[in-house]
Amino acid sequence: PTPFVDPDVFLRHLCDKGLIVRYGEITKEITQRLEYELGVIRQMGYAGYFLIVKDFCDYARSQGIPVGPGRGSAAGSLVSYALKITNVDPIKFGLLFERFLNPERISMPDIDIDFADRGRDKIIKYVIDKYGSDNVAQIITFGTMAARGVIRDVGRVLGMPYGEVDRIAKLIPGSPGMTLEAALKQVPELAELRKTDQRINRLLTFGITLEGLARHCSTHAAGVVIAPSALTNYVPLFKGSNDEITTQYDMTMVEEIGLLKMDFLGLRTLTVLDDALRMIRQNHGKEIDLDTLTLDDPEVFKIFARGDTIGVFQFESSGMRDYMRRLQPENFTDLTVMNALYRPGPLDSGMIDEYIERKRGAKKPVYLHPVLEKILGDTYGVIVFQEQVLKIANELAGYSLGKADLLRKAMGKKDAALMADQKEEFQNGAKANKVGAGVASEVFNQIETFARYGFNKAHATCYALIAYQTAWLKKYYPHEFMAASMTSEMSDSDRIYILLEESRRMGIAVLAPDVNESAIDFAVIDGKIRFGLLAVKNVGEGPAAAIVKAREATGKYGDLSELCSRLEPRLLNRRTLESLIAGGACDSLTGNRAQKFQAVEGMLEFGHRVFDQQSMVDLFAVSGGAVARVAPSLPETAEWPATEKLAKEKEMLGFYISGHPLDRYRNELAAFTTASASAIVSMPDGREVTVAGILTAIKKKTDKKGNLMAFATMVDFTGSVELIIFSDCYQKSGPVVEADRMVLVTGRISTREGETPKVMASEIVGLEQLTEKYRCQLVIKIEPECAENTIREALSSLADFQGPIPVLLAARENGSEVYIRSKRYFVTPDFELLNRLKEILGHSAAYLRPM
Repeated sequence: PTPFVDPDVFLRHLCDKGLIVRYGEITKEITQRLEYELGVIRQMGYAGYFLIVKDFCDYARSQGIPVGPGRGSAAGSLVSYALKITNVDPIKFGLLFERFLNPERISMPDIDIDFADRGRDKIIKYVIDKYGSDNVAQIITFGTMAARGVIRDVGRVLGMPYGEVDRIAKLIPGSPGMTLEAALKQVPELAELRKTDQRINRLLTFGITLEGLARHCSTHAAGVVIAPSALTNYVPLFKGSNDEITTQYDMTMVEEIGLLKMDFLGLRTLTVLDDALRMIRQNHGKEIDLDTLTLDDPEVFKIFARGDTIGVFQFESSGMRDYMRRLQPENFTDLTVMNALYRPGPLDSGMIDEYIERKRGAKKPVYLHPVLEKILGDTYGVIVFQEQVLKIANELAGYSLGKADLLRKAMGKKDAALMADQKEEFQNGAKANKVGAGVASEVFNQIETFARYGFNKAHATCYALIAYQTAWLKKYYPHEFMAASMTSEMSDSDRIYILLEESRRMGIAVLAPDVNESAIDFAVIDGKIRFGLLAVKNVGEGPAAAIVKAREATGKYGDLSELCSRLEPRLLNRRTLESLIAGGACDSLTGNRAQKFQAVEGMLEFGHRVFDQQSMVDLFAVSGGAVARVAPSLPETAEWPATEKLAKEKEMLGFYISGHPLDRYRNELAAFTTASASAIVSMPDGREVTVAGILTAIKKKTDKKGNLMAFATMVDFTGSVELIIFSDCYQKSGPVVEADRMVLVTGRISTREGETPKVMASEIVGLEQLTEKYRCQLVIKIEPECAENTIREALSSLADFQGPIPVLLAARENGSEVYIRSKRYFVTPDFELLNRLKEILGHSAAYLRPM
C-alpha cells in the first residue's frame, strides 16, 4: 500500500522546490508570502485541491498539451506560481492572494485552467481514469426559457401561426437580461397588442408565468466535479442521450454541498501558439520559449499602436484597434489596462477615454493623497483593477487585505445600509492613519464609483500576456502565425476571409490547396501559406492524411490516375475527388479542372484496380509480369469559364482563393464604400453605411401588405453581411437583387434584435451602374515598368469615350500616390471603358473614384 503523505507537508515540499526553479534566490519577501499563503491554505484545508490541479497540469505538459498562463484570481497566488499552475509572477505584477482566497471569508477555491482546445478532452479523460469514473463527472447545466424563446415555445404549444409568433418575439428587445415584463414597458406596440388581442394576451400571460424556468439540460462546457468517494454518495447523477454521465446538480449547487469543482477550459489561441511554434521549429530549426520573452519589445508594441492586431488575442475588434491607435501603448501595463477596460461598463462610463487622455498628457492625473499616487501611478490615477481598491483600503484606512476584499464585494452589491456602515469604518480607519475626513470621504466615494467597473488584475495580466505572445509571433514569424490562425478557424469561412485579407495586407501570399504541396492543415511552404487539404469541403482527415503520406513516401503525383491509384479505394470516393478538383487542389496535375472533373468516374475505377493489383498476387500475370493497365485519357473539354471556376472553388473552400470576382474592382470598393462586412459587427445601431460585394443566398418573400421584399447575404473581401431589403427598396432595386450580382448598397445598421448586425438597405445599385449613380472620375495609374506600347494602347482607347471630365493620371512619388489632372484627355467615365483599360493595364492600374 502507498504510505500516507500529509498533503500540507507535500504541498510545502513542492512549493519550496518550485520557488527555487522560479526565482533562484529566495528573498525574505518571497518566504513571507509563501508562509502566509500556505497558512491560509492549511487553515482552509485546501492543500489537496492544489495538488490535484498541479497533477493534471503536469500531465498536460507531459503530453505536449499547452497550458495557459492562468486566468481569474488564481494568478494572484504565489503557491500556484510555484507549482506551475499559473505562469505569471504575482509579486512582479502586484497581484493579491486575498483576491483569490480570502482568510476572512471561507469559500471554495476556484482555479480555472485554460488548455489548448485540441487537448482538453484528453485531460478530462486523465482525471476520470486517475481518480475513478465513479468519483468524477462533468456538471450539468440548464437552459432556461428566455423572453423570446418562451414566446416561441408557448406559441407552438398553443398552435398559433409561426409568422405571427415570430413577429411578436422580434418585438422583444434582444438586450441581455431582457424580460417580458420589461419588454411590455419598453415597447408600446407590444403592450398595445396585449390589450387589444386576447390571443396575444394569453400568449404573453403564459410566457410570463413560464419565463426563467428550466427548458432543457446539457453538459457544462468546462465544469468537472471530483469527489473523495463515489459521487452517488453525494449527488444524484444524470445520463444524457449519448450515455454521458453528469451531475443532476448544477455548478452552484455542487459548490454549495462542498464538492470540488474544477473548470477545464479549451482556449483556441493556445492551439494557435502551439501550431505556430511547431512550424517555426520545422521551417527555421528554432525552439521558441514564449514564457521567456521580455515584455518590453518596442517592435511588438508598434503592432498594437498601429492597430495591426487582427489575429491578436482579445485585441482584434475594430473598436479595440481604434482605441489602441489613440493610446499608442508603450508598455505591458497599457495592454493589461486595455484588456480590463474594454468592456461595456467602463466603455459607457468613459474610463478608456479618461485613461488615454491622461496617458497622452491631455489631462493631468489628480491624486487626493500621496498613497494614491503610489497605488494608481501606473494607471494615471484611474482605478482600473480590483486589486487597487484593496490596496487603497489597506494602506489608507488600515483594512486588512481580506477585509478590503469584503469591502469591494459590498460595493458591488450596492446595499445602502451596508455601504453607510463601511463608509464610517473607512473614515475611522483613515482618521487613525491621519488622513483628513474630507479626503477620506472623497476617496471612498471615488472607489465606490469605480469598484463596480473594477476588473480582476490577475486575469487581465494573464490574458494580456497571451495577447503579447500572439503579437510577438505576428511580428517575428508572421507566416507561421497566420497559417496557424487559419488552421484554427478552418470551419469559419468569415474568419478565414478576414485572415486572408490580413495576410495580403502583410504581403504574405496565400495559395490554394494542392495535392502535391499541401499538408493536412495550413502550412508555410517556400515563404507562402498553402491551404490545408482538410480545408476542402467533403475531404476528411483520413483522405487528407493519406494523400500527404503517399506523396511523402513515393513522390509527387503526376496526373489524376496516379492520385487515384496510390490511395486506398475506401479513402478516395467520387465526392471527395470532385471536391478536390473543384477546389483547385488538383491544378498541379495534368489537364484543366473541367477535364479532370469529367474524368473522375473512369479515373477512380482505374485507380482502384491498380491499387488492388499492387496489393495482391496478380491473377492476370503474363510471362511473370503484371498486366499493364493504361490510364484513361482526359476528355477534350474547354476549361470552365472564370465565373464558374470561382463559384465552384468558393463552394468547396467557402471563399475565393485563386481569385475573387471583386478583385478587378478593389480600388472602386475602397473609394465608394464606408465600411466592410467585417467592420459592421462592431458599429452602432442606426449608423448609415455604404457597403459593396456579391449577393448570395437571396430569399424573397411578401410583407404583411403583400409587397415583395427580400433577405440576402452579401460577401466582400472581409466576410459576409446580411441585408434586409424592404419593399420600397426592393421596388426600386429589384432587377439587381439576384445571385452573384456585384452591388453597392447604402443603408443603416440594425442591431435591434440583439443578433448579428444587419444592414437595412435603402438603395442598391449594380457595380456597373456606378457611373450612372455617382459623378465619377477616371484614374489611370502609370507604373514605371509599364511598356510604352501598352500605355499607348490604353490612351488610344479614351478616344471612343470622349466627354467633359478630365482624366487623372496617377504616379508614385516618395511612396505615395500623386495625381495629375490631364489637359489632353477628357472622357465620359463608363464601365465599358473601365473594363477595357483594366484588361490592357491590369486591374489596379485603372479605376473610378467619386468626384
